[in-house]
Parts: sequence; structure tokens; C-alpha cells
Amino acid sequence: MDIRNLGQSGLRVSAIGLGCNNFGGRLDLEQTRAVIHAAFDAGITLFDTADVYGDKGGSETLMGQVLGEMRNGIVLATKFCMPMDAAETLKGGSRRYIMSAVEASLRRLRTDHIDLYQMHRMDPLTPIEETLRALSDLVTQGKIRYFGCSNFSGWRLVEAQWAAKLLGLPGFVSAQDEYSLVKRDHEADLLPALNAYGLGLLPYFPLASGLLTGKYRRNQPMPEGARLTNTQRLADRYLTDKNWEVSEKLADFAEARGHTVLELAFSWLLAQKPVSSVIAGATRPEQIGQNVKAGGWALSESELMEIDALTK
Repeated sequence: MDIRNLGQSGLRVSAIGLGCNNFGGRLDLEQTRAVIHAAFDAGITLFDTADVYGDKGGSETLMGQVLGEMRNGIVLATKFCMPMDAAETLKGGSRRYIMSAVEASLRRLRTDHIDLYQMHRMDPLTPIEETLRALSDLVTQGKIRYFGCSNFSGWRLVEAQWAAKLLGLPGFVSAQDEYSLVKRDHEADLLPALNAYGLGLLPYFPLASGLLTGKYRRNQPMPEGARLTNTQRLADRYLTDKNWEVSEKLADFAEARGHTVLELAFSWLLAQKPVSSVIAGATRPEQIGQNVKAGGWALSESELMEIDALTK
């Protein structure tokens, strides 16, 4: 397993990370245990969850029950900011909320610190300076080691990093955003900002919710139990004529070189400059091995140029 620095920080993470959003929802305790152990044995060190995953707290709770002695051998990442109650009063980036949210996550995860604490989205009601001061205080207190953001626009990210610099505070070290061979919008503004400020990118949905796994075929029966089969909103989003066309071209490109489109999807992301680790979920232990293997294709410059021509 390739180990990389998270952006320009000293935090080292595995090139393939484990997305833990299935825990406490699609997966019960024993299924979660099997996936976590498989990931740990495969050399994955970045385990990424959020307080809202698993029906608000379920993912963190199961991870806290399973990790045990593995805890000190991994980089444990979670998130805050999304609503944690039906009335949507428990959310946001205020000092008041952050200080209670981190304690709740620490209890569920059964740990005394979080390695990477991420703001799940921008909070328009709270000045970013307040959020940064609160997160900086948590670093000083030893409850978190680093902090990052997710789903920020490019200009919001720049604003946050400038605010941190002016206040003499640590800034975000990473950004977690959707990025894949069929979702390249962020190349216009977010990626240049990440490169300019030295943040590491943690792409989620690297396989476009399964489209880039190779198991879906246009005008063919959908596979039973698959995400795009069971979730209509995702199918409407990803199974467009344009995406079908691009994915088919990419599959032909990969197969002509003895690889799968899944291997192409992961290896292409790892070849992009700001990417530190690719966050990939799994519902079965055998998927872990597939994901780890998929990042091992060293694409040449000419291949990267050809891929650009196929996808842009």
C-alpha cells in the first residue's frame, strides 16, 4: 500500500481509504467488523466516517465497538456540521455546536482523539473565523490532530485559508469532494485552489456510485442489489447518455491495456496532483482487495492525455 502525506501536512494516509458510510445502515455490526478487519489487513490506514452516517451516529458507534487495538494503527477521520436531529438544531460550524459535536463523536468512537476532523459543508450562518478558532482550540486541547473541509467551493476555501493566515491559526489540511472520471467540474476552481494552498484532496464517489465498476451495461438488465439499481435518485444522476458514452469509452481504453475500468478509475485519481487518498466504500470484505489492487496502475503521460480527450 502506498502511503502519502495528506497535502502539505505531516499526516500520512494510505493511498486507498475506507469510506465508512455503509456502517450502521446497509451493514450491521458483524458485517462492519468483517469489512474493517479486511481493510486493516490489506494495509488501509485511512478510515473515513461522519457523525451523520448510519442514521445519525450508527457508523461511529459500530466503529467504536470494532476498532479496539486497531485504533492506534489507523488514521481516524470523521465529520461534523450536518443536522443530527429532526428539528435541525444540532448542526453547523458554531463554537457552541462544534464543542458538543466533537465530544459526542469521541464517545461513539470510543477514542480520546480524532486524527482528521472535517467540516462536512459550509455553514452560511457562522463566520468562518469562529469555526477556525474552535477547531484550533480542539487541536490545542488534543481532541483532534488536524482538520479539513468538505463540499466547499473554491472561493470559500480560499477565504478560509486566508482567514486562518490572518488570524495566525492552522488552516484546513484537506478537502473531501466528489471527483471522478465522469465528475470533473472541480477542475475549474477547486483543484487550482487546493494546489495553490497545499491541501490534499480526498475524492469521494470515485466510481460514480458504481457506474465505473464495469458491472452496469447500457440497455442491459441492472444487477440485483446494486446501488444504482436500488436508488433512483442516484440512477437519475449518473446514468445519463453522456456518462454511458464516457464510461464505455473508458472501459474500452482499459480493456485494450489489460485492465478494468475500476482500475482505471482509481489509478487516474491517484495520478492527479492534489489527491492524497481515494475514499472507497465497501459492503463486502472481498471488495477491499479489489479496491486496493485497483490503485496500482501507473498511467503514463500519454495515457493520461488520451483519457483527458475521452472525458473532457
